[in-house]
Amino acid sequence: QLVESGGGSVQAGGSLTLSCIASGYSIGRNFLGWFRQAPGKEREGIAAIDIDRSTVYANSVKGRFIVTQDSAKNALELEMRNVKPEDTGVYYCAAGVPKSEYSVQRASDYSFWGQGTQVTVS
Repeated sequence: QLVESGGGSVQAGGSLTLSCIASGYSIGRNFLGWFRQAPGKEREGIAAIDIDRSTVYANSVKGRFIVTQDSAKNALELEMRNVKPEDTGVYYCAAGVPKSEYSVQRASDYSFWGQGTQVTVS
């Protein structure tokens, strides 16, 4: 089970940190990602961390967001800086089991999803 927290309302230019705690299993061997869904839009991948700890970011958040994995806490975090109104949406964390072929940017490759946390930037 993945549970997100840390969402809320923030003013443009501010910062927010989202957390995703895994329970019931270890995410140490998973690839992990953050996705968001804005109103009226499809879910998009914004940040991911692969099993080798390499990271990938969507162009829209590159340089502003940082994704980290905390093995001790069995958690994934997303530090959001200099947020913009277009960052508004429901943020989901996800975990996937590596296979012979997978992409951390492809939502369909993720097996486990959190329930989402709302972020509103005004």
